[in-house]
Amino acid sequence: MSVIAKKLDQVLDRTQKLVDLSKALQEHNDLLNLENQSLKVALETSENKRKELEEKLRVLKMAKSLEGTSEKTLDIKQKINEFVREIDKCIVLLSK
Repeated sequence: MSVIAKKLDQVLDRTQKLVDLSKALQEHNDLLNLENQSLKVALETSENKRKELEEKLRVLKMAKSLEGTSEKTLDIKQKINEFVREIDKCIVLLSK
């Protein structure tokens, strides 16, 4: 085999190795993009849950500040509890 033919074979081998490496890197990049997207969704879900919990905490603090034994106060607490239960039902429906 001539020197030129050997060099051409080497170039072709190296080119094939580069193509294979490029494909492997592209597959890895695709997997990382999928993982990134999944983590973004998880972060958004966690952020929404955090906001919901903060709202519940605010409502509970408000209910605690209204604490008393009068009938009107008990009625207000019941209304707040009903709102919280309704919000929880909506959250469950939204998370499906």
